[in-house]
Amino acid sequence: MNVDSLLKPVLAIAAEHASAVDAEGRFPTEAVAALGAAGLLGLTVPDGEGGLGAGAREFAHVTAELAGVCGSTAMVYLMHMSGTMTVAAAPPKGMPSLVSALAGGETLATLAFSEPGSRSHFWAPVSQAERNGGPDARFTADKSWVTSAGHAQMYITSVLSADEAGTVDLYAIEAGDPGVSVTGTFRGLGLRGNASAPMRFDVTAPDPTRLGEAGSGLTLMTETVMPWFNLGNAAVSLGLARAALTAAVRHTSGATLQHTGQTLAELPTIRARLARMSLQLEAAAAYLRAAADSIAAPDEQTPLYVLGVKALANDTALTVTDDAMRVCGGAAFSQHLAVERFFRDARAGHVMAPTADVLYDFYGKAITGQPVFG
Repeated sequence: MNVDSLLKPVLAIAAEHASAVDAEGRFPTEAVAALGAAGLLGLTVPDGEGGLGAGAREFAHVTAELAGVCGSTAMVYLMHMSGTMTVAAAPPKGMPSLVSALAGGETLATLAFSEPGSRSHFWAPVSQAERNGGPDARFTADKSWVTSAGHAQMYITSVLSADEAGTVDLYAIEAGDPGVSVTGTFRGLGLRGNASAPMRFDVTAPDPTRLGEAGSGLTLMTETVMPWFNLGNAAVSLGLARAALTAAVRHTSGATLQHTGQTLAELPTIRARLARMSLQLEAAAAYLRAAADSIAAPDEQTPLYVLGVKALANDTALTVTDDAMRVCGGAAFSQHLAVERFFRDARAGHVMAPTADVLYDFYGKAITGQPVFG
C-alpha cells in the first residue's frame, strides 16, 4: 500500500481550500470528503474490518502532511481516527457495522470528553449517568470544545458510570439522536475551521451503545485514546512546524536587501535561527517516530512515549513557528505568507487536553515512581 499516492490528491484539495477555511472559519468539507474517498478515514483499521490496515507510523505521517497544508483538516482527521480506533478497540454491541462505516468514510467520528466542570482533565467527567429504574442509561452532559461539532455523525461521549460508582463509561452517540445539540460557536485564534464548539448530550443511551463493559471507560481513555490522540496531536504540531520552517527558508532565501545584494538567508543571525529551528524539528521528529514504533509494538517504555510525545512536539511547534515569524518579519505579520496561519494553529496543541503542562507532570510522576493519575 502506497499511502502517499492516496494522500497526494487529498493534500491538493486541502491546500486549495485552506486559506478560505481559515479566513471564513468554515469546516473543511472538501478535504474531509476527499479523505473518505481515498479510504484514509480507515487508515489504521484492520483490512478485515474495511480499513487499510496501516500502523502508527503511517498515521503520524498522514496527519503531519495534512497539518502542513491545513491544520483544521488535520485536527478533524485526528479526532476521527482517535474515535474510530476507540470504537474498534471496544465495539458497541448494538452497532455491529459501526467500525466499517467509520473506516469507509460513511460516518465521521469525534471525541466529546472535556467538560466545563473538569476542564482539560478529560479523564474525569462530572456528568453522571443514571438508570432511573429503566434498562437504559440517562444523562445530561455538557461538553466543551468538541471538534467537528455539528458535522460529525458519531460522538464518542464520556460520563460517570450508572453501574460502577466512581468509574467512567463511553457511549457512541449518533448526531441525530434526540437531545444532541451544538450550544455555541467557535472563533479561535487558530484552527478556525475545525468546528470546535460546546455541545450538550441530553440523551437516553441503551447499553448496546456503550463501548466495552460498564466502568471500562478510563481504561479505554488511557490505553487507546491517549496513545492515538497524543501521537496524532504531536504529528499535527510537527507538521505545522515543518511547514513554517519550509516557508521561512523559502522566503529568506528569496528576499533580497537591495542596498547590499544579500538575501536574508545570507545574514548570520537569520542563518543561525533557521539552523536552530531545523535541528529542534528534526530532534522532535525522531522522538515522534520512536513513539510511533513503540505504540505499534508496546513495551515498558511505551507509556513514557505516550506521555512525552505530545508535550515535546507542542513545545517544539511553539518555538519553531515563533522563530519563523521572526525571520520572515513584516512579510509574515502582513499575511503575505502562510507562516502566520501556521503560527496561530500551532498555539492550539499545547492547551488541548491533556495539556502539555499536565503531560510533563504525568511524565515526571512516571519517572519518579508515583501514580500517574493519583
